[in-house]
Amino acid sequence: MSTVVHKPMLATVLGQRQERPPVWIMRQAGRYLPEYRETRKQAKNFLELCYTPELAVEVTLQPLRRFDLDASILFSDILVIPDALGQPVRFETGEGPILDPVDETSIDGLEKGRALDHLAPVLETVRRLRAAIKPEQTLIGFCGAPWTVATYMLGGRGSPDQWVARKFALQHPQAFAKLMDILVETSVDYLAAQFEAGADVVQLFESWALNLDDAAFALQVMEPNRRIVEGLRERIPNAPVIGFPRGAAGNLARYAAYTGVNVLGIDYATPLDFVRSALPNTLPVQGNLDPLRLVVGGEAMTSQVDRILGAFSDRPHIFNLGHGIVPETPIAHVEQLIARVKGR
Repeated sequence: MSTVVHKPMLATVLGQRQERPPVWIMRQAGRYLPEYRETRKQAKNFLELCYTPELAVEVTLQPLRRFDLDASILFSDILVIPDALGQPVRFETGEGPILDPVDETSIDGLEKGRALDHLAPVLETVRRLRAAIKPEQTLIGFCGAPWTVATYMLGGRGSPDQWVARKFALQHPQAFAKLMDILVETSVDYLAAQFEAGADVVQLFESWALNLDDAAFALQVMEPNRRIVEGLRERIPNAPVIGFPRGAAGNLARYAAYTGVNVLGIDYATPLDFVRSALPNTLPVQGNLDPLRLVVGGEAMTSQVDRILGAFSDRPHIFNLGHGIVPETPIAHVEQLIARVKGR
């Protein structure tokens, strides 16, 4: 007879408040760990690291060996989707990701039929992770949300204001809608395959939800995210989803209600009082420590950790950063953060 294992992180995603909040850290596998930097040398480039299961599994497990975390998140990247659609992606040192931009004509040439075959190594990584992590740890899969991925596909690189993509969406609404359809369909396929490979929950990274007016936010963020959640649950009934619309600000409540995500990720610029007043206390939230407070440590970190814990003590809460951990972060500060959250 099988034993049901309690997974604090997954239970919180499903709306069950825990005695203490589960904790994981966005980008918890990465350049702040010396073992990551050593493993990275074994791959010719970043995408090869993502597409080599033995290396991707190793990198994913590294923070779990060091820290008492409640969840493991698949090591991959949001730009594997455009890469899988046939748009070349490369990562340049000091430059970040660089893509050959798509335009009104070339969107038709994206190769939807090849995406899951191309992403097969990532799904193999998920299967191996399922077997490798502790039963009580939650395995998180993810993808980039369509608007965020589209900003890179149209702009060719990251941008502080997403000018190229915003302009394209206004000038070429039909072509933009076609691109979003492709990204929604591919994201549903990809996330469903992650669940089938063993993920417990998935997160939609809408990293560039800022810089949009109300109408654009509704059309370019809320609607595609809703379609992904809905389409995913047609394939994986009751699929647990975390939505992280970074920079959504006053649109947070609208986003949560409209998309149907289980958990709302909160970025570090969002006031705690606003979250408490704008969102129902039955809605689980995730976040939202400023990563730079983790770099500095000491009172600058612990005082805000305590404020966050206090602000969200009456609701299901997953403790996390309000954006990804940065390479300069001292490992000792991560240890202190986790101990603080766990009350040790």
